[in-house]
Amino acid sequence: MSKRASLGTLIRNGILLENPIFRLALSLCPTIAVTNKLRNGFLMGLAVLFVQVMVNLTISALRKFIHPRIRLPIFMLIISGWVTVVDMLMAAYARAAYKEMGLYIELIVAFASILARAELFASKNEVVPSFMDGIGQGVGFLFALCIISFFRELLGMGSLWGHAFVSSKPLLIMVLPTGGFFAVGILMGFFNWIDMKFFGGSGASGAAGH
Repeated sequence: MSKRASLGTLIRNGILLENPIFRLALSLCPTIAVTNKLRNGFLMGLAVLFVQVMVNLTISALRKFIHPRIRLPIFMLIISGWVTVVDMLMAAYARAAYKEMGLYIELIVAFASILARAELFASKNEVVPSFMDGIGQGVGFLFALCIISFFRELLGMGSLWGHAFVSSKPLLIMVLPTGGFFAVGILMGFFNWIDMKFFGGSGASGAAGH
């Protein structure tokens, strides 16, 4: 039971207490770039989830064979390999979305959140905990992108997934980078409040301590 609880904690932390965007403020620039539409945010979140899980699994499985002095180049090579897989799959099966966000899919290689988990967790833990950590971090990233893009598309375009929902004049600023940072800031504050209210945390300053 204790082991199950600890594995469940890894998932919970990735979604709430150590959310890569709302709690750790990692990879914000690509987040702002792709979350002007719900579809794009969802697909980017799925791509990051897949890459995060596969990178964690690969590095954990190979951790005893990776020399500490060259670990970072090896980590980047592994990340770029799995990003290439995602890039090719999207180019083949999601062409419309790929035309809009193909560049940002390739930039997943440089996402600090993925490299951070490879260095801090997967390279030091067994395969199963690393898999659960990847699930938690990836789902947390997907969750954040979906929430941000939901509000930005709804308020900025009056639509969701390309379908019109609001007939009134939209707030065009929400689909611009300024609106993206505004949405992230509001939601980041909300998640800090949840942490302090229900988990006894200390807000953003205490995120690294969880």
